[in-house]
Amino acid sequence: MCWQPVTDYIDSKYEEYLNAESRVNRKTMPDNRVHCCLYFITPSGHGLKPLDVEFMKRLHDKVNIIPMIAKADTMTPDECREFKKTILNEIAQHKIKIYEFPECDDEEENKLQKKLKDRVPFAVVGSNTLVSVGGKTVRARQYPWGIVEVENLEHNDFLALRNMLVRTHLHDLKDVTNNVHYENYRYNKLASVATKGKEKAVGSKEGGEAQNGEGAEEGTKWDVDPITQMEEEKKEHETKMKKMEAEMEQVFEMKVKEKKQKLKDSEADLQRRAEQMKKSLEQQEKEIEERRKQFEKEKGEWEEVIRQEEARRRSLENSKETIDKKKDHKKKSIF
Repeated sequence: MCWQPVTDYIDSKYEEYLNAESRVNRKTMPDNRVHCCLYFITPSGHGLKPLDVEFMKRLHDKVNIIPMIAKADTMTPDECREFKKTILNEIAQHKIKIYEFPECDDEEENKLQKKLKDRVPFAVVGSNTLVSVGGKTVRARQYPWGIVEVENLEHNDFLALRNMLVRTHLHDLKDVTNNVHYENYRYNKLASVATKGKEKAVGSKEGGEAQNGEGAEEGTKWDVDPITQMEEEKKEHETKMKKMEAEMEQVFEMKVKEKKQKLKDSEADLQRRAEQMKKSLEQQEKEIEERRKQFEKEKGEWEEVIRQEEARRRSLENSKETIDKKKDHKKKSIF
């Protein structure tokens, strides 16, 4: 069955999301679910193959299917239009559910929706060659009779498909996946789990004894009732929280002790520095007092020297005056 790997992959992503969603301790979980499946149809011109019908039937309840016509440049525009009509008729005939564009109240949005609906299934062309057209470099396929541009709506529907997937309908695709396909998977999964749980309980009673832990096959986490599993996870979470709380209290006590020791060391260091500062200030005060006394002593000595010099000067002046008077007296006595 060629579709099995695809369906298994889609289911595995749903299961991953469901497991993350069902945990007691939830974290931000990345959404890796498959929101869109681009199903390429061979441009045979004769409609869908039986394999295409069966493949899409296997997928249409799991994912948003967008049918596409590959290698659309192998058909003329008229052939492409007729082939699209044939494919849509066969899809409706086999009751295959493809992605339906949502209805909008806005008139402009409805016009856009109609244009996109008219292009389903999207006929696309791919190319890894760059060609210069009208002075512009574009991705295209070049033939002797002309050029098919990849991003030209007149040549194929690639641009409309890209705008739809990336710009206009990305959120709606995610919403349909979450509200329809994922909910269907979730309901079926939980229903099957409940059924398995009841069957196991009945089998255990009829057998009369439980299987040995070494001999029993290891089941998946969905082999038990969801409520029981949630209770077990809750107990595990509570045990884990108590352990973490004890570890945090121990760490907190260690931090408090370290902080107290640091405060004591800091206090002792500050006291030691204060004593050193006090001794230093006392020493400086003593030195200043000694310098002051020395200064007073030198000042007194200097003042004494000044007084002596002043006394000597006055004595000399007095002696000079006395001598001058004697000279004047002698002169007067001569005359």
